[in-house]
Amino acid sequence: MSFESIQARKQLGNIRPTVVNYVRRPAKPRETELKAIAIAVAAFFALFLLLPLVLALTGSFQATDGSVTAANYLAVFAEPGFLTAVGNSVKVSAASAAVAVALAFLLAYTVNCTDAPRGLRTAIRLLAQVPMLLPTITYGFAIIYSLGRQGLITRLLGGHQPIDIYGFNGLLIGYVVYTMPTCFLLLDNGFRFLDRRFIIVSHVMGDRPAVSFLHTVVRPLAGVIGVAFVQSFFLSFTDYGIPTSVGGTYDTLAMALFGQMLGSMPDFNRGAVIAMVMLAPSLLSIALFAVLNRLTVRTDHVSRVALPRGRRRDALCAAGSLLVLAAVLSLFVVILVVPFVTMWPFLPAPTLAHVADVFADPSLMQVLANSLLVAALTALLGTVVAYGAPLATARSHLPRWVAAPIDALGSVINTVPSMVLGIGFLFAFTGSPLQNTVAILVVCNVVHYFATPYQMMRDTLGRMNGSYETTARLMGDTWLKTLRRVITPNAAPALLQVFGYYFVNAMVTISAVVFLTGATTQVLTTQISALQHLTKFDSVFVLSLFILVANLAVKSLVALGTALMARRRARLAVSKAA
Repeated sequence: MSFESIQARKQLGNIRPTVVNYVRRPAKPRETELKAIAIAVAAFFALFLLLPLVLALTGSFQATDGSVTAANYLAVFAEPGFLTAVGNSVKVSAASAAVAVALAFLLAYTVNCTDAPRGLRTAIRLLAQVPMLLPTITYGFAIIYSLGRQGLITRLLGGHQPIDIYGFNGLLIGYVVYTMPTCFLLLDNGFRFLDRRFIIVSHVMGDRPAVSFLHTVVRPLAGVIGVAFVQSFFLSFTDYGIPTSVGGTYDTLAMALFGQMLGSMPDFNRGAVIAMVMLAPSLLSIALFAVLNRLTVRTDHVSRVALPRGRRRDALCAAGSLLVLAAVLSLFVVILVVPFVTMWPFLPAPTLAHVADVFADPSLMQVLANSLLVAALTALLGTVVAYGAPLATARSHLPRWVAAPIDALGSVINTVPSMVLGIGFLFAFTGSPLQNTVAILVVCNVVHYFATPYQMMRDTLGRMNGSYETTARLMGDTWLKTLRRVITPNAAPALLQVFGYYFVNAMVTISAVVFLTGATTQVLTTQISALQHLTKFDSVFVLSLFILVANLAVKSLVALGTALMARRRARLAVSKAA
């Protein structure tokens, strides 16, 4: 064998392991862009969530001279009405959560487990969400003008007031109306994963209706029902809008916090104590959610077989659902009446003067513009953040220690009460360039409502084909080009839903922004609260109607855009198949 051939074999032997090693262990993508996104998301929430909460906590232990002390806690707990307010909040929140879950369960069962007409079921699903388009502070005024002594419903009943609306009763009604849509959405989603085959088998086996219902419907949904109850409880426990109008002398924790922070003699440190008390049960809910998740029955295959016929069941459920929706929505009919009469109820002559007065008032028009600006910017920034975060968790190969905190954030942030977040922002950014600006309102809203959009986008991105990025990389495309040409078009319907979710919630929120608005950055909800003290209820209802119209318009545009995207995708699928 020649010297040249021996050298060639040695070189080949040196090359071969390199080739084999490359085939066995392909190089991982660097994912530089995704690392940058993960760092940006972590920094954003460290600055606008972790820092405010830490400063609120430290503020609760701070004396006026800056020293560390527990005197603030001792003083707050020693106040005569504080423990009463805590007990009242727990009692009315638990009662309203139980009622809201029961009513929402009826609606969700009618939509998913009966043969009621399809149009009726669609109407129930849409109408159940209408209260979400109005701020909670409007609920109280609607209750007063509907069920008060001169209320619309009271007058229709011949002047007989059906219920005392101030205190526990008014709060119960308001909280049920407020939280029932959220409970319905959770239960409606849970029913979609209910395997109907068990209902069929139970029916064939001759089980009694009550036993069958308990074991094939209630038991599989026990976890979802528990989550809905907890969510309803904490939404009620931390709400400020409803107690401010119909709370009466029934003290609640939210009103105690508002009094400490913005009362005649504000005390920020004691307010921080109340905020921590309000946050404590919310942290407990994290453990509750973990337990409730274990109760959820998960099936590998969900069957959509036809249910057993039950005309009596269908009729009773449909009638009950219509009765519930009629009772809830009847409270808001007054919003369509009061702004368009001269003086309710004494001069019911039709007029547009109240609407004209609002549009002729420059200060109110500025508030309208502020609300639309804050909602639009919240929707834009929120969509970007809610899109970027799951890109780093659901569409990457980043280490688990990078993705896990973002996933945990998407679950935990939902438990932080909005009032507590507002207090934290007050401690963190008072005296900074963000104070009394539109920017601080936008950021607060983005952080507050992050959980649901994040889960929506994570589910959407997680269901996409996992080889999109790999295929694009092999074809020489950059990650940014893949994001623009492939990932984003496929995620566009969900992005549109996230935009609408953020916009609507930014229009109706009050509990957090009430602490953060300045003289030039008032929004509609805080302006409604101010008009309440001036007894300008005609203007209150005009502004509430504007919020409703704006939210309906955005929801309609989102629905139209989603339908157009679905139609376009269907046409593309047909053309490819042809």
